[in-house]
Amino acid sequence: GEARVADVRIGLGYTAARLEDGRTGTAYTFLDQAKGGCTVFKGMRPLQGRPAEEVLPMLDSRDPIEKAVALATANALFNTDTPDSITGDILDHLNLNGTETVGMVGYFAPVLPGLRERAARVHIFEKQRIGSDIHPAEQAASLLPECEVALLTSTSILNNTLDDLLKACTSCREVVLLGASTPLNPASFAGTPVTMLSGVVVTRPDGLLRTVSEGGGMQLFKKDVRKVSIRLNAVPQTTDTPLTC
Repeated sequence: GEARVADVRIGLGYTAARLEDGRTGTAYTFLDQAKGGCTVFKGMRPLQGRPAEEVLPMLDSRDPIEKAVALATANALFNTDTPDSITGDILDHLNLNGTETVGMVGYFAPVLPGLRERAARVHIFEKQRIGSDIHPAEQAASLLPECEVALLTSTSILNNTLDDLLKACTSCREVVLLGASTPLNPASFAGTPVTMLSGVVVTRPDGLLRTVSEGGGMQLFKKDVRKVSIRLNAVPQTTDTPLTC
């Protein structure tokens, strides 16, 4: 539509985009994958004042920084309060009965204690081996089919692993796309195994932009966002709905 980009911050931990109407979104920065030299963003310039619909196609870019800018812009467009939004701890929405196996792709430390109390077992998959009980990320495809519930980091959109993960989750009763990078746009995930989107709505754009600029992450800007989830049960099943504004 008429949405235009007003400000973009490419931080060391997260990227943020604010639209001219104040809506703001964020996405993880894969800084270690940035390509070449001191100019880490080689995409379109200037971003300020550019229509959001011109930025979104960078979601298809092979460059992780360009993808982060595009996803942050998408999240600025989509991540607003709606009648379908539910707030509160993600664990309260999963209805775990103590007998199920949960697969977690990405290390969500704040969720783990409660998750381990409510699940029979938890498989954690992470590229960085933080502990002895964490599986290499490459094992997710083989072990997720054994899980009833899957929690998938939304950074998988940025590193192009989401499609393979979703293929491994077709037998799960609950598949949650989780994290501050999550676009709260159910139509984009219609026809997939995803049952819930759990992301953030930015409530204090200035605070979030400042924290991102200063290299901060979720633990520092959590006071500037509200955690929001959306169930996908009522979304019409279609496989060709793109991220659009």
